[in-house]
Amino acid sequence: MSAAGPPQGANAPSGGSEPRAAGSVGASLLQVQGLTVSYGKVEAVRGIDLELREGEITTLVGANGAGKSSTLLALSGLVKKAGGRVLFDGQDLTRMAPHRIVASGVVQVAEGRATLTTLTVRENLELGAYTRRDRGERAADMARVYALFPVLAERADGLAGNLSGGEQQMLAIGRALMARPRLLLLDEPSMGLAPIIVQDIFRTLREINRAGLTIFLVEQNVRQALKIAQRAYVIETGRIVLQGSGRELLDSPRVRQAYLGG
Repeated sequence: MSAAGPPQGANAPSGGSEPRAAGSVGASLLQVQGLTVSYGKVEAVRGIDLELREGEITTLVGANGAGKSSTLLALSGLVKKAGGRVLFDGQDLTRMAPHRIVASGVVQVAEGRATLTTLTVRENLELGAYTRRDRGERAADMARVYALFPVLAERADGLAGNLSGGEQQMLAIGRALMARPRLLLLDEPSMGLAPIIVQDIFRTLREINRAGLTIFLVEQNVRQALKIAQRAYVIETGRIVLQGSGRELLDSPRVRQAYLGG
């Protein structure tokens, strides 16, 4: 992968201290306060608090069905919040429409890649910039995406549907970067990919973050997620049960036993 950065920059990351029960947080770019998400009578997310610091990779890990994706969809405005508040750089996103959340700088890469398979790679990337009015800068941003993912440049005029799973994930990330986010949300980017491709994707996420972009990563691949995260949360049955730096949670006996095979 090239050392080129993404279209948007932020600040450098910092680390944490001891793993601890949820509740203690610091200054942040995004604050989640008492978030609740319900599907009928089923409460998928139960009053959680999160805080994301600018320039960091923060990860939310847990088992399938723990509430990870529901949390991310609520932050993007794609599912209704039953309770709580979401503040982004002081702006209240709680009841904001999804397209306005994107315009404010919060952009999600959906689970399952969700590329438009009948459009070309280039057309998919151009769609990522649909909220932007600075047409003159889009070409430079696309060049940066191509530098991050050279295979996309090679296949720019080919249909997205002909890409491999890993290449489609690269395209989905590249399309999100074309929106010039301040905060990039990723839902299970490793899902269904070969281990060598997963490592490549995670290396690129580190590279994007080093260029300054704040990232919130939801993952079932706990080991990989904790390796790259400065801050991490563990969610179980809709509640945050543990938080700390990625390294601390990797070393936590509770996390190792529950998610890393002891």
